[in-house]
Amino acid sequence: MLIEKLCEKPRKHLWHQPTPLEHAPNLAAELGAANIWIKRDDCNGLAFGGNKVRQMEYYLGDALAQGADALLITGAVQSNFVRTAAAACAKHGLQCHIQLENRVSKPSEAYEQSGNVLLDKMLGAILHYFPVGEDEEGADRNLEVIADGLRAKGRKPYIVHLHPSHPPLGALGYVDAAIELSHQMQEQDINVDTVFVPSGSGNTHGGFLYGWRGIGNETPVMGSCVRRGASLQQPRIEARLEQIGDLLQLESAAYSKDVHLTDEFLAPGYGVAGPAVKEAIALTAQKEAIILDPVYTGKTFAAAFKYVRDNPDCNIIILHTGGGPSIFGYGIGDLIPK
Repeated sequence: MLIEKLCEKPRKHLWHQPTPLEHAPNLAAELGAANIWIKRDDCNGLAFGGNKVRQMEYYLGDALAQGADALLITGAVQSNFVRTAAAACAKHGLQCHIQLENRVSKPSEAYEQSGNVLLDKMLGAILHYFPVGEDEEGADRNLEVIADGLRAKGRKPYIVHLHPSHPPLGALGYVDAAIELSHQMQEQDINVDTVFVPSGSGNTHGGFLYGWRGIGNETPVMGSCVRRGASLQQPRIEARLEQIGDLLQLESAAYSKDVHLTDEFLAPGYGVAGPAVKEAIALTAQKEAIILDPVYTGKTFAAAFKYVRDNPDCNIIILHTGGGPSIFGYGIGDLIPK
C-alpha cells in the first residue's frame, strides 16, 4: 500500500537509482565496529548530488503538474537544497529564483561567493537575499512577495516553502529511500543495530523514519541535530510524521517513541564544525576517501562514531546526504583538526 500511495504523487525523475550502499572496512577497523556501511546519496548524479535530489523530484513533479514556469526556494547561503533546485530547473526549463538567508555569523568572502553559491550562478539561478537566518515564516513571506512580482509579469511561479506548516512533499523522497535501502540490505544479507541520519528540516529524517517503519523495519533510526537542539527538533519530526501520513492518506507506523535524536555535535552551531565533527571529516576522508561537509554529514558521522566507540563490534549504516560543494566556502582550519 505504501508504494502504491507514493506512485500516486506527481514526480519528475532526476537521479541515478539506486545509490550505492558502500562497505567502509577501514573506518570500522579504526573505530572498533564490526561493520560500517555508508548509503551514498552523495552519488546520485544531479549537479554534485545529495539528499535534496530525492526531495526535489516531488516538488518539481508538483510544480510541472500545476503548469509552473518558475520555481522559488529559500535556504542558507551554502544550501544544498537551493543548488539542487537550480539544477532541476535548468534541466527542465523552469526559471529558478533562490533566496539566500544569513544563517552563519561573520561569513568569509569564500563562503558567500564559492561552493554552492558559485554553482547556483553557474546553473543560471536568479539570486535574492534575506538578512535573517532564523525566521522561517519571514523567509516564506518574502518568497511570496517575489512570486507576486513574477505573476505581475505573466509568470506562473511555484514556491518551495521552508516553514514546517507546509506539506513536506520532499519527505516522500526519503520514504522511498527507506524502501530502497531495505531492498539493498536484503540483497546483501545485512543487519544493523542503528541507522544514522541528519536531522534539520525534518524531511530526510521524518521521511526515512516513516518509510522505515512503514515497511516493518524496527531498527532504530538516530537523527543528528544540525540546526536546532533536540528539545525543539523532537516535535518537528513528530509533526513531519503526521504530515507525511496526511499526504499519503495512510496511518503512520512511526510514532513519537520512534524519534531518537542527539544534539551532542550541534555546537558551535549551524554550518560550523566542532572538534568531533572535524575529526569525523578528516577520518572519513583519510580512511575511505569519502568527503563530508560541516553542515550535515560531518555532524551525522560524528554521532555515529561516538556510538561505535561506546558500542564496540556493532553494525551500523550512515546516510551520506552529500553537501560536498559547500566545503569550498570554508578554510582549512574550519574543517581539519590542528
